[in-house]
Amino acid sequence: MKLYRLDPTRDSRWNEFVQAHPKASVFHSVGWLSALRDTYGYRTVVFTTSSPTEELRNGVVFCQVNSWLTGRRLVSLPFSDHCDPLCDSQEELCFMMRYLRSSLNHEQLKYVELRPTSASFDRLGEAVGFLPVARYLLHRLDLRPDLDQVFQGLDKDCVRRRIRRADRAGLVEESGATDALLRDFYDLFKVTRSRHHLPPVPYAWFQNLIRCQGEALEIRVAYWDEKAIAAILTLRHKGVLYYKYGCSDIRYKRLAAMPWLLWRAAVAAKSNGAVEFDLGRTQEDNPGLLAFKNHWVQRPSLLVYWNCPGDPTLDSIYGRKLRIAKRVFSWMPDSLLAMAGRLIYRHIG
Repeated sequence: MKLYRLDPTRDSRWNEFVQAHPKASVFHSVGWLSALRDTYGYRTVVFTTSSPTEELRNGVVFCQVNSWLTGRRLVSLPFSDHCDPLCDSQEELCFMMRYLRSSLNHEQLKYVELRPTSASFDRLGEAVGFLPVARYLLHRLDLRPDLDQVFQGLDKDCVRRRIRRADRAGLVEESGATDALLRDFYDLFKVTRSRHHLPPVPYAWFQNLIRCQGEALEIRVAYWDEKAIAAILTLRHKGVLYYKYGCSDIRYKRLAAMPWLLWRAAVAAKSNGAVEFDLGRTQEDNPGLLAFKNHWVQRPSLLVYWNCPGDPTLDSIYGRKLRIAKRVFSWMPDSLLAMAGRLIYRHIG
């Protein structure tokens, strides 16, 4: 076998392959990869055993992160909850993983990282020298049953009752991807990140996502008495809706706008043919968010990140430098937090 490289944002075969492959997600899409490239300057690359003249039969996509602060590495993919290797042959995948491991020295890489959803990767990962470096829980709500059945499967007190409370409160929802909605979303996003002592993701990231994802992206904002009090950003790929970002004004928590928005997003997605609502990754030591999502999906799956040679991933709580940075952020005023976000995120992907 021989290994080839291609640029997934320029090679039309990649988009066709992603649309057809059953394991492909929104994070494999050209839109997502283009937004990562345009915002953070990452070079996107796919490794495949298919030659340039062949139809693609496999591919593992990465972003090459070149940082003077955190090192040079291949990550599949930065700021993405998960990203499965799209390879149906264990033999071909093993060949690619061994090649990537061997490339550490001659390409001067700090590490190579993968974020597969499948537990079947465990045995293969260890066999080719990859080690688990981070653990999350992945909540995915099945939308295939009828809507009443889906609703009855949600926690009675913490979800269903709160959704009804929001209905009675007279919340108003606006959805789309307009500049006005993005501004309202980002204002709430900055407040939420500040509450958690974290810098906000750059505004340009969301602008690029809207431009690159097109109709696959939707912002939903809940208003009460004409004031924006909560917002979510979702993405759509084939039959799956992805909840990627959420934010709220904690002063209006009693109005239950967040579960209300998520449920309305799920209802709209199901009416348009979605069969699953991916609520994203959750750190095991985040009890508040974990409890919130457990009320939607009682049995989340384990999501393990792997890399070679086994360095802690920077895009998680397990990165030492990120833990130190969080302590610094807790002392920063909001204006400095926003500036820090524009400067550092490209280094921690």
